Amino acid sequence: MNNLLTIAKPEDIPPKYRATPVGLLLEYHNGMRAFDEYTSAQLLVGMCMDNRKHLRMPDNFAYIIRAGGANLRYSEFKVSYAIAVGGIRAIALIGHNNCGMVNLIARREQFIQGLIDNAGWEREWAEQHFMHFAPMFEIGSEIDFVLSEAKRLRLRYPKIQVAPLLYLVEDNLLYLIKES
Repeated sequence: MNNLLTIAKPEDIPPKYRATPVGLLLEYHNGMRAFDEYTSAQLLVGMCMDNRKHLRMPDNFAYIIRAGGANLRYSEFKVSYAIAVGGIRAIALIGHNNCGMVNLIARREQFIQGLIDNAGWEREWAEQHFMHFAPMFEIGSEIDFVLSEAKRLRLRYPKIQVAPLLYLVEDNLLYLIKES
């Protein structure tokens, strides 16, 4: 976690993010700014579907796409929509520590048995489902994945500011991930 930048006051926000939607998100969520009113979204937030995370921000401030591991690879049309139709110019990509998409293979049996018990699936279907999709959604390290996904999105949308962030579930705060 040495590559996280703590944002405790507005001056902690790097200059490239100050006075941008990303900077505002950091100020709102980390409790440094009162909510303003918005009539249209200012940014797109891509974050994990994990139920332990809740962002503090004003209504109408952001489009939000929740996907396991903050993996937007399979939500690209939605990203494009937010940019093309919604007019957003910034993406906050938010991973979190202790993500269930890390080391999915360790949850193989739990996943399969859960589909059998909770969804009524046959074991063979559940096994095939896991083996087909787990490799697509495994993210490895949370920080490494967010950095690589930010890089991918920057290449895909070169005029859009993309900020890699990490949400720590222990303190519910957002941190910028330092990039080398």
